[in-house]
Amino acid sequence: MNKNKDVVGEEPSGALMADVARLAGVAISTVSRALANPGRVNEKTRTKINAAARQLGYTPNAMARGLRVGKSNIIMIILPGSLYYGVSQIIPQVLQSINKSLIQGGYNLMIANLDRDEISERHILDLAFGGSVRGAIILSSKLPEVDGRSLAGSGLPIVSMLLDMSDAGLQSVVTNDREAVRHVTAELIRLGHRRFFYLAGPEGNYHDVERYAGVLEALEAAGLSEALVRRSGGELGYQRGFDIGVQAADDFVQLTEKPTAVIATSDDMAISFVSCIQRRGLRIPDDLSVVSFDGSPVCEFSSPPLSTIEQPVEEMGRAAVDLLLDAIDQRQKAAEVRTVIRSRLILRESVAAPKR
Repeated sequence: MNKNKDVVGEEPSGALMADVARLAGVAISTVSRALANPGRVNEKTRTKINAAARQLGYTPNAMARGLRVGKSNIIMIILPGSLYYGVSQIIPQVLQSINKSLIQGGYNLMIANLDRDEISERHILDLAFGGSVRGAIILSSKLPEVDGRSLAGSGLPIVSMLLDMSDAGLQSVVTNDREAVRHVTAELIRLGHRRFFYLAGPEGNYHDVERYAGVLEALEAAGLSEALVRRSGGELGYQRGFDIGVQAADDFVQLTEKPTAVIATSDDMAISFVSCIQRRGLRIPDDLSVVSFDGSPVCEFSSPPLSTIEQPVEEMGRAAVDLLLDAIDQRQKAAEVRTVIRSRLILRESVAAPKR
């Protein structure tokens, strides 16, 4: 027997898992669990196992380990489309938060892009039904479905993040979109603004519905008419946020009666809008106040620094992973289907009282 292999298919390691277990004084199953899911083994035992593995030079192949125990340690995150620009302002923060939490739980992250075509959807479903992944976090409002197969029928634990899919029975981790926009609109009204320009995402999208409802609720509470809001956008997706901002600048200059405050439903829209509108001679915030949604770090370094509603992506990522791992480990916990983590408003130099 070749003692340099633990199981068929595993790369030579220089030591068997049994040797590690013997040196650490624990069961082989404990070693396997510590290597596959470090967060599920207490720190004292994990330290002994890691020390023994280093002493013996034991370096198991992650893929072979998953095959040996019959379970993948891969979590798939499903994005709404390819990351080329625009939405990438917020998504890297989401991925970083999720990946950090998954690593702590002993899992690895796989990124899948749902490009709204049959090839990408079929690929995602093949991974889900083929046992290549252990669970999924989805950032899209639509579950992949091809030829009667749906991700919902794969048996995988699934958590939705950023988008509320609780009506479909999915655990969902979201922020308080409507309340946050209602609050910032009320603040603009308090400053004296009475005419608003709203930069919209795709019509019917969860985020756009919630955020625009927040604007209308603030107006109603102040006794103001919905007619005081002019909308731009509604056709392009959030991945085209920069394009939405550019088009909005064109729409704005065509208005006879100019709004004094802009509410953009993403940082990307606001950044490109401000850039275009300033090149046309308007000053922010002297002529026009601007506030956006997402809280991307770049907002602080815009000119002027951009006021924004910061999504709590780190907390949301941790919550999504916790819910998913609880489902994977079949830990019964009393949890709401919808988890809401509050955002925060960051007011910077792009907002001021309107000129009288």
